[in-house]
Amino acid sequence: MTGTAIAGDVRDTPLAEALGERYLAYAMSTIVSRSLPDVRDGLKPVHRRLLYAMQQLKLDPDGGFKKCARVVGDVIGKYHPHGDTSVYDAMVRLAQDFAQRYPLVEGQGNFGNIDGDNAAAMRYTEAKLTEVAAALMTGLDEDTVDLRPTYDGTEEEPVVMPAAFPNLLANGAAGIAVGMATSIPPHNAGEICGALLHLIAQPECSIDSLVAHMPGPDFPTGGLLVESREAILEAYRSGRGSFRLRARWEVEKLSHGLYQIIITEIPYQVQKSRLIEKIAELLEAKKLPLLADVRDESTDVVRMVLEPRNRTVEAETLMEQLFRQTDLETRFPLNMNVLDAESVPRVMSLKEVLRAFLDHRHVVLLRRSRYRLGKIDRRLEVLEGYLKAYLDLDKVIRIIRNEDEPKPKLMKAFDLTDVQAEAILNMRLRSLRKLEEMEIRGEHAKLSSEKAGLQALLADEGLRWQAIGGEIEAIRGKFGKNDALGRRRTELGDAPSGVVVPIEAFIEREDITVILSEKGWVRAVKGHSETAEDLKFKEGDQLKYVLHAATTDKLLLFVSNGRFYTLGGDKLPRGRGHGEPLRLMIDLPNDAVVSVLMPYRPATRLLVASSGGRGFIVKTDEVLAQTRAGKQIVTLGDGETADFCLPLDGDAVAIVGRNRKLLVFKAEEIPEMTRGRGVILQKYRDGGISDIKVFNLADGLSWKMGEKTRTETNLQSWLGKRATVGRLPPVGFPRNNKF
Repeated sequence: MTGTAIAGDVRDTPLAEALGERYLAYAMSTIVSRSLPDVRDGLKPVHRRLLYAMQQLKLDPDGGFKKCARVVGDVIGKYHPHGDTSVYDAMVRLAQDFAQRYPLVEGQGNFGNIDGDNAAAMRYTEAKLTEVAAALMTGLDEDTVDLRPTYDGTEEEPVVMPAAFPNLLANGAAGIAVGMATSIPPHNAGEICGALLHLIAQPECSIDSLVAHMPGPDFPTGGLLVESREAILEAYRSGRGSFRLRARWEVEKLSHGLYQIIITEIPYQVQKSRLIEKIAELLEAKKLPLLADVRDESTDVVRMVLEPRNRTVEAETLMEQLFRQTDLETRFPLNMNVLDAESVPRVMSLKEVLRAFLDHRHVVLLRRSRYRLGKIDRRLEVLEGYLKAYLDLDKVIRIIRNEDEPKPKLMKAFDLTDVQAEAILNMRLRSLRKLEEMEIRGEHAKLSSEKAGLQALLADEGLRWQAIGGEIEAIRGKFGKNDALGRRRTELGDAPSGVVVPIEAFIEREDITVILSEKGWVRAVKGHSETAEDLKFKEGDQLKYVLHAATTDKLLLFVSNGRFYTLGGDKLPRGRGHGEPLRLMIDLPNDAVVSVLMPYRPATRLLVASSGGRGFIVKTDEVLAQTRAGKQIVTLGDGETADFCLPLDGDAVAIVGRNRKLLVFKAEEIPEMTRGRGVILQKYRDGGISDIKVFNLADGLSWKMGEKTRTETNLQSWLGKRATVGRLPPVGFPRNNKF
């Protein structure tokens, strides 16, 4: 329990209730007074107070600059009782052309840069308002918005700006409150005005038609927006989503077929220096094998240089790798959570945001028109008094000269109001000229005409929307031109189709020689070694395979248990030792031995066979194993082992059994399967396959005879159907029954 003292009254209140009340008050204060922008002017209180204080200091766009310290002092002293650092930081951001699409403050001095460097201290920098800020405050002195007392009650500040400029969407907003946040990207003012005019013309229009006018964000740092139209529509429809933004790049040709990639625009809110550091860290960690170097050649414009590893590297593949691993591609969230006209936070769709802005402009127009109408009425009243006085100036002068209290006499003599009589008494003698009477009559006629126009405007909603449309057209003409400020900076691109970056692209390619021993020890040495004479093995062990490969290769191991295993060339132990046992890298049974070691080649086919004489054709993509346990491909019968695996690079198969019978048949007779026992390749009464070979029938069948190679082209005697017995091989065929 806790006691709460109010005017001397102590009340018992449950602690949870007291904490809840206070936390709710804190949360609402954070939401309304700090973090969320108003949908009408797109400003948070600190920004609104900054601009108002600068206007009060007469820091107009056409005027001179004043020290930022002076502005910050006025803001925290009169309107915003918070720390000077936070206020100055907010002011600096309003002046940064890489942070604000349409800066509201024009800075003089060091206001930071895209590398993330801080601005100079506020005693060194100067500032004034921009034309955009002036447009936001146009009509502020015409009773267009409510004023409220400041925190100490000594001054007044606007509750919201009149906002002739659509600042919320044009400059965006970001903030984190208690339990909610907002994130709105910047947009192009010309496109926003187009959407507003369309909404005025067709109030029941769809989100799709609005997006046709403003197709997506327009970030101050440019870049390439690569988001599908469907995703953009859904984001604007719901008020929540995200936009994928990529850096803009181009290829710069060099001599001798070389090139380099130039980054000219980076994503919004990415610090260039940190981005380069991240790329350098990935280079150091060898996670960007396609990239040789990165350097910054930026001046006042961005120029990041990327050097590829060699001229054969494709620029698109390199950039895709960088997009995936660095902030050269980012996602900017959309969460249009704003305060509505009643200061209630809620997430709005694009149409609701535009509608709220138009409704605010309608209120501003009504209030400005009524204010002007009141001023005209007061002035007309005075002018009508002047005109009555001009009818008999001599009488007016006589009354003023002879009467001690001329005011009542004037009011009675000329049927004047109190205001009219006071104005006549305050009239200067020079105003008695005939010319002055003509000017008064002309002013009276002009104001009467203006009054009639304002009365017609207030009476006709259609005229009011026509006037609002004219104001928006003027804003578009001023800030939506095809100049440095108005033209679209972020290019609209198609959603990426997905450049396939093979896993090998993330591994530094290097030629290696893979050595596998009889007892299953594997290692790799640098380069392609042609001899194995200087290789050393453990006692009782010897060489089984020497394979030329690369670190980017996948290696296929076909094992006697009928399973395929996959090893990465970059994962093999290096050096001149004995290597490591395969059993430490894959789950290899104790009684299994490696039958074949070969590099993986995509989109090819293999002929696999067991010792019992069965086999089939399988695609290499089907045998890739994703785990240490491998992938079972060949089903074995009793006593069989999986001993043969050959690339199917010919149109015929030659098979010789341990019974020394040779059979040749067409490869097309063997079915293609994904796994199983296969079909009979050669029929045996006893024994099984001794060796098997794939070749082109037109080239003939070749086999080794010592140092020589013999080729038999007339194979009619051995050519038959699959699953037959075959015949004894030609004279001179090796006695070991091996090709």
